[in-house]
Amino acid sequence: MGKKGKKEKKVKGAEKTAAKMEKKVSKRSKREEEDLEALIAEFQSLDAKKTQVVETACAPPSSRLNASLCAHPEKDELILFGGEFFNGKKTFLYNELFFYNIRKNSLVKVDIPNPPPRRCAHQAVIVSQGGGQMWVFGGEFASPDGEQFYHYKDLWVLHLGTRTWEQIKAPGAPSGRSGHRMVLTKRQLLVFGGFHESTRDYIYYNDVHSFNLDTFTWSRLQLSGTGPCPRSACQMTPTPDGNGVIIYGGYSKSRAKKDVDKGTIHSDMFLLRREGTEENEKWSWSRLNPSGVKPLPRSGFSLAVGPGGRALLFGGVCDEEEEESLEGDFFNDLYFFDINKNRWFPAQLKGSKSEKKKRRRGKKEEQTNETEEDKEAAQGPTEIIKEIVAEDGTVMTIKEVIPATHAAEESEEEEEEDEEEEEAAAAAPLVEPCPRSSAMATVKHGKLYLYGGMFEVGDRQFTLSDLYSLDLHKMDRWEVLVEMDPKTQEWLEESESEDEDEEEEAKGGAEEEEDEDSEEESEDEDAEQPPAEPGETLADYQTRTEKYWLGLARANMGPDAKDKKVQKVGLAMAKVFYENKE
Repeated sequence: MGKKGKKEKKVKGAEKTAAKMEKKVSKRSKREEEDLEALIAEFQSLDAKKTQVVETACAPPSSRLNASLCAHPEKDELILFGGEFFNGKKTFLYNELFFYNIRKNSLVKVDIPNPPPRRCAHQAVIVSQGGGQMWVFGGEFASPDGEQFYHYKDLWVLHLGTRTWEQIKAPGAPSGRSGHRMVLTKRQLLVFGGFHESTRDYIYYNDVHSFNLDTFTWSRLQLSGTGPCPRSACQMTPTPDGNGVIIYGGYSKSRAKKDVDKGTIHSDMFLLRREGTEENEKWSWSRLNPSGVKPLPRSGFSLAVGPGGRALLFGGVCDEEEEESLEGDFFNDLYFFDINKNRWFPAQLKGSKSEKKKRRRGKKEEQTNETEEDKEAAQGPTEIIKEIVAEDGTVMTIKEVIPATHAAEESEEEEEEDEEEEEAAAAAPLVEPCPRSSAMATVKHGKLYLYGGMFEVGDRQFTLSDLYSLDLHKMDRWEVLVEMDPKTQEWLEESESEDEDEEEEAKGGAEEEEDEDSEEESEDEDAEQPPAEPGETLADYQTRTEKYWLGLARANMGPDAKDKKVQKVGLAMAKVFYENKE
């Protein structure tokens, strides 16, 4: 009894400390929030001028990150809402709404009266009832200088059938926050974690709140067991049976010493399970230890739910903090988590048919030197064993049995097909999203869609506007749906005109208009960059121009940057230039 009593006291003490900290943060940030509320109201006055729904065919949205990308429950459409953009001098927030038609590969901007205030790092969940609904909770608004933050605790619903926004005012909502996660499980919206930040303090959360879609009421769940520590930007996935959610990873900060914060990347996994009846349901935490090849620790990864009870994770960044600098390794890899088997495995692209033919042709040439005895032995089934080794030492073995006779017949038939198509496909460069973090991801009809995000070069942050898709059933190749517009990569220096920024801020746009001098400088820089030669592949271009791009990367990152990172950034810059100049 004594030990149990001590544990209960510790838990209650931690809860009291968290409550005091939250009260302290709320008090100190009240004045800052009042200033930001006035700025938000100013933007809302512009939105109030919209009196009817207006749909406009448009070019792809400007570059952004920390927006929401959802799949329409009834139509072949994707829905993009909100997000942020930073041009090196000012931060821009959006409440724009875009609909992307998958079949037509076209975009429509929809202006709807009385939309939610501009925000980023919010959460949006699609519900199929009533012709389709998109529920939006929380997020943040940043001052133009990016130094002050207002955290929302409002709940909105977009009625897709009638194209109307509605704010749901229900008591008991979670405190204002951003970076949280929200999922639909049965008839409830579950909200977990997130953070609240002011100029002086910050706090991370690990509480769980539920919004009932039938009664329109909020409630804070009373949980048993040991759950994840406070964090934001984790992966939150509902289980296929609808009776639980899985939490993976995330990020949090803590005070190491006075005026020094330490960031922590989490890589643990937990299951929040529901038991009992709807009238008397109970929720409990348990820790999971998945098998397989686990992703390297990272933050800012993209997440979505794929077919067959699989959650997927793309990209992200692993920051290396030193005394006076912060450098990040960005990723563009893809991992699946099989919820039913509690197992991680990396996604391996199979390649196009032409690539498979080339591999078979190579094997056939090798087999011409085999003895007759070897050929007879090869008539039986062939077992292929592949071992994939992760950087943490975890080994995953894959076995595949192929009937030799059938494989040989298939190979001969396929080699005779479309030789011209094979040569053209073999000459095409490999297409894949560049490494990035904070991109938006969703799945529709078994295809993964990935939009935007950001990566850094030295002290500069590049925000992306490209859109990719990947068939999760075929797993053969990435397809580029919207190419990145290099004009959106402008990075303003301190000498840029203040008047231009104020004008663009009023419009709410992120596309800054440069003066004639800066345009001429940009043209001169482009002229100096080595162009791609006709028919030259990406790999050949990177090899031929390696010296130039390494020099440019070194100039941007400084003399103290590690050679490995400089080389990685140089290759990424060459890739972006090559693809944009094709």
